[in-house]
Parts: sequence; structure tokens; C-alpha cells
Amino acid sequence: MHKILILAGGYSNEREISLITAKSVIKELKKVSKYKILLIEPDGNFVNKLRKYKPSLVLNLLHGRYGEDGYIQSILESEKIKYTHSGVLSSSLAIDKEISKKIFIRNNILTPPYFKLTFNNIINHKKIIKKIEQKLKFPVVLKPINEGSSVGIYISKKKNFSQNLMKLQKFKEILIEKYIPGREIQAAILGNKKLGIIELRPRRKFYDYKAKYSASAKTEHIIPVNISNKNFKKVNSIAMKAHKLLKCRGVSRSDFRFYNNKFYLLELNTQPGMTSLSLVPEIARYKKISFINLIEEIMKDASINK
Repeated sequence: MHKILILAGGYSNEREISLITAKSVIKELKKVSKYKILLIEPDGNFVNKLRKYKPSLVLNLLHGRYGEDGYIQSILESEKIKYTHSGVLSSSLAIDKEISKKIFIRNNILTPPYFKLTFNNIINHKKIIKKIEQKLKFPVVLKPINEGSSVGIYISKKKNFSQNLMKLQKFKEILIEKYIPGREIQAAILGNKKLGIIELRPRRKFYDYKAKYSASAKTEHIIPVNISNKNFKKVNSIAMKAHKLLKCRGVSRSDFRFYNNKFYLLELNTQPGMTSLSLVPEIARYKKISFINLIEEIMKDASINK
């Protein structure tokens, strides 16, 4: 009997999605008699529960800050417990959109140009707008540096820029990024394998939180993707390169915009969702990998200090 401790919920803005992911995964694991499962949240008594249960491994299904940024990983490392998904350094690099973009740029991976904005007491909107017009041009994408699931992302034209900017002051630091139009393509890596790609056609402005997690948003998922074999290989190779550069393990999903025959890497997600609407399980299904087999493949790559 394998004792699996599932970590879900947490304190980030993605708490709800984490719990939905956990529900989906537990439903699958319960179909297999060899697993004993305990679901807990990383509360103040988390370490005591961990020590008492003594799991074979921790299936980390947390999303966002404290669960996907190296924080919970460092606790699990100190307790010498095997856990799934990327390690401390990889997680902290991937969730920081500025640092990961710098790594991509240094290694010749195309990513939209940007600059970082740190909020202080006085925000000079005219000065920021002038900088955008000189360096990026409108429209631009405003995004918090270390959030996931498209939390707090706005596509802004000049006329609504100040209004959107004020909504993000609670994040302290944000990226202002050139908006790249074109097709939304996501590529998944599983271990050392290129799992595949999927295209998204959201009916909303872009693939935001609602488009990702609400069936009513009616985002169209297209697989197989209508793309040349050369570009299919190219986008998979870029995703693998990014996965290896950040030293990820388990599964990762890279988000791209495809425009003018170029792939722009927007960001890499080290713990993509595993809900009924999630993309990695959908790509896996297309490759004839069942949901339970996908989960077991992720668990096989669980480790400590890797």
C-alpha cells in the first residue's frame, strides 16, 4: 500500500482551483486499490500531520504563491519527503515572471519585450505611458510578477491603462509587457518527453481565469493543432528547452503566442491544473494516456533534492 499525501488548497488566489484539481485526482487514485490517500492543507499544523502520516510521497497540487514558488518545497525538502513537480529553485524561478523571462532571453528563447514597474506612493501615469509608447507601444499586458491562472492580468489600451494599473497596486510589482496578437498554443512536457500541444480559441479577450476554469466561457480547445510539422517540432522543442533551463521535473506547461510564424514564450507553469477543463490531461488523452496513468507518471518523478 502506497501512502499518498495530497497537498491542496493553501493561501493563494488559486486556492479554489487547487481544491478542484485535488478532487479530480483523488477520484482517479481511488480507482486503484494500491493507494491510501490523505488530503491536507498547508496550515499551521501541516508539518505535524506530515510526520504523523509518514507518506511514501507528497502529491503537491497547490497552485500559486506558497505552493508553487519553492516555499512548500523547501519544507518538504527539510522533512526529507519525496514530492512531485519541480524543486525549490525551479519553482521559484518559474513563478517569477521577470527572472524566468531573463533566463529565456539569455538563452535565445523569444518572449515579449517588457519592463518591470514597482509601485510606490506616487504613480506618475503620464511618465509610464510615455515609456510604453517609446519602448513597447499599446496595447500592453499588465500582469503581477508571481501569480498564476491569469490572476490580475489586463490587456490595456492607452485609454483604459490608468484604470487597469490602479487595480494592480496591491501586487507591489508588476510586468508591463508588449501585447502579442496571434494564436494561443500551449505545450506540455512530461518528465523528459514532449507530451504535445493544444490550441485555445477563447471567446473572451484572452485565455483569462474565467476562460480557463468556467465551462460557460466556451473556450474552444483544438487538438490536433493545424500547424506545419516544422512548427510542431519547433514549439515542442522550445517548451523542452525552457523545461530543462529551469530544471523542472514532473510535468510543465509552456504558454505561447504564435504570430508572424514566430513562437513567443509567455511563461512556464510548473504545476499546471488537473481539473476536467485542464489542458495537460486533455493533451495526454489525445496521446492515449489515461488520467490515472498521467498522475502515476508524475508521481514516478517524485524526488528530494533534485
